[in-house]
Amino acid sequence: MRGLAAVIMLQGHVFHAFTHNEHRQSAAYQLSQFVGGMPPAIFLFLTGVTLAFLMDGRERRGLPPVERVWAALRRAGYLLGVAFLFRLQLWVFGLPSSPWTDLFRVDILNCMALAVAVFSLLAVFRTVERIRLCAVLGMAIAGASPLLSMVDWSLLPQGFKDYLAPAYTGFPFFPWAAFLAFGMSAGSLIRVTAQENMDRLLQWAALAGTLLIMAGWYFSNSPYSLYPSSEFWLNSPSLVFIKLGVILWIGAFAFLWNKGEAGERWSWVRQFGLTSLLVYWVHIELVYGRWFFFWRENLDIPQTVLAAVGITLLMLGLSVARTNYPRWSGWRPNFRWYTPAPQRVPGD
Repeated sequence: MRGLAAVIMLQGHVFHAFTHNEHRQSAAYQLSQFVGGMPPAIFLFLTGVTLAFLMDGRERRGLPPVERVWAALRRAGYLLGVAFLFRLQLWVFGLPSSPWTDLFRVDILNCMALAVAVFSLLAVFRTVERIRLCAVLGMAIAGASPLLSMVDWSLLPQGFKDYLAPAYTGFPFFPWAAFLAFGMSAGSLIRVTAQENMDRLLQWAALAGTLLIMAGWYFSNSPYSLYPSSEFWLNSPSLVFIKLGVILWIGAFAFLWNKGEAGERWSWVRQFGLTSLLVYWVHIELVYGRWFFFWRENLDIPQTVLAAVGITLLMLGLSVARTNYPRWSGWRPNFRWYTPAPQRVPGD
């Protein structure tokens, strides 16, 4: 799932950065940007899944609630540190034209750090309890997002609004943190499901995804609304549930793909998932930095497609080099493309 999100992200950013303005109304560009809106939601969802795994693992080891919360807070601190290092590198490489305010831009890593810090308190609950609590919390965040857009933030520092209020630029807590909450619910459910029942669980996930997509589409087109004001692409709960439905479908597909023989072979999509943070960091600098300034908003659609393929292959090479570097000896790299994860046994 993470690898697929990385591939979609690459093409979306290349199209956004390199396509000429006169081609931005074309169907190809619109499709690229529509699909390109999925990766942040997928990354946040999967962060929630792994956070649920962390909490469950600490719980099974018998650690007290305080230590479980502290473990989650350490992960939030790591994400926040990476987020500021990322912004600092982009700002330094952009000097002298980059403004100092870029250092405090709320990127997806900042959103992850804040959400993980807030949700770390859920470590005091048992895994079974977090399934329901996190699902309700995700719905509450999505449902409150239109209301947060109506709040007057002028009396507070701009940073509070950037981190909390829905915005077209950046990744504020509302509504993006809803995906991390839903991911925690899904991760907790996975941890309490026996291995032999995973097929059935993913079947229900695909069915739930279908219902969420249909319900989100229906309510987004309904003439009636619970909110005095709501914008579909900014703060609509319907968009959150549509994306969540797509994520559940992707999860079911990824499970089936990895279950058979394909799971034993090397996959270039899965390869991206192994180094998604590195790929994210480097490609942002390449696409939006000074490296390919001569292509910036200067390509037609076929040329942008070729550029997207080229950037993707370049990032794939970087990913392969990163995962194989520790195993290289002399001039002959010892490629071990993929080692299947050990099967989880009951009680593990």
